[in-house]
Amino acid sequence: MSLSLQSDQERGVLLIVDDDEMNRAILENIFKKDYTADHAENGKVGLDCILQTPDKYSAILLDVVMPEMNGIEVLRRMNTESLTKALPVFLITGEANDAIIKEAYDLGVMDVILKPVTPHIVQRRVNSVVELFRARKILSGQVETLQAEQLHQAQKLLRMNEGMIESLSTAIEFRSGESGEHVRRIRDITCFLLRHTDLGDGIAEADKESIALAAVMHDVGKIAISDAILNKPGKLTPEEFTIMKTHTQRGAELLEKIPQLREHDSYLYAYDIALHHHERWDGRGYPDGLKGDEITIWAQIVSLADVYDALVSERCYKRAFSREEARSMILGNKCGVFNPLLLDRFFSVEDELAKLYVHDQKEA
Repeated sequence: MSLSLQSDQERGVLLIVDDDEMNRAILENIFKKDYTADHAENGKVGLDCILQTPDKYSAILLDVVMPEMNGIEVLRRMNTESLTKALPVFLITGEANDAIIKEAYDLGVMDVILKPVTPHIVQRRVNSVVELFRARKILSGQVETLQAEQLHQAQKLLRMNEGMIESLSTAIEFRSGESGEHVRRIRDITCFLLRHTDLGDGIAEADKESIALAAVMHDVGKIAISDAILNKPGKLTPEEFTIMKTHTQRGAELLEKIPQLREHDSYLYAYDIALHHHERWDGRGYPDGLKGDEITIWAQIVSLADVYDALVSERCYKRAFSREEARSMILGNKCGVFNPLLLDRFFSVEDELAKLYVHDQKEA
């Protein structure tokens, strides 16, 4: 055994798989300056060593003709386990059959070295490839570290952006005399319906998250509406209602003018919801008079969630209606006309949605 002060890890470890003890000794002696060596007397023993500790070895020196399991069979198994991509294998053999050599290369072997070996040649060929694999592994680790750092920074930026979006939406709700909890309940109701009913079928989980965040911005256009109209306690005049209705278009316009938001996954959902959450199933909504399934399911969900929350919550101009009253008013088309399927799914989970209001009731 070498008395080098380098550790085995620093020097590297070779696995020499050959049924001839003399051949194993020759190869160990050739590489003793740079590597320690593990021996395997046949392919089966060698494969067991590789499968148990693949990260241990810098390279595999593999004979072809061996008892129990030959070198090609070892290569086939390593290839199946994708080990030849991470671990350099050298076929060192006296078998010069073209078909065997071709299959060895097809299976991922790095080089085929014929016996009897020339020490300085086999050293150069093995060391060059091992150094290449080491450099690639170091580079890969650096890239993964950089990617992890970039992902962490991107996630921090995303959370900050989402926090700013929620803060803006909450500020608008406060301006209209409503609690900031309103936008969070709209988000939570939207998310619950997409995740726990078939309304979310076909929508990827990441998109459901984006839609829930977009729901927070549904009334962002109210920032352009004057306080006199926004907070009027009585019924709006036709002229005032016409102005109020413009908050859908103004919201979409505002979102369109925020460059950072346009790069966010939720942007297209937010734009559509802000613009179309007052459309009606019967086509009598605004601003575009969309009808039926012309209205996206996420805009429909936010529309119903908005109406339901407005009914069961106390506002400066009204008392909170009971769940039974709200249900009757919605199903009686007193607050718009909604998709029958949406209504069915919404009220099938209303007991769960009502839990969102327990905290507010305790606070009151």
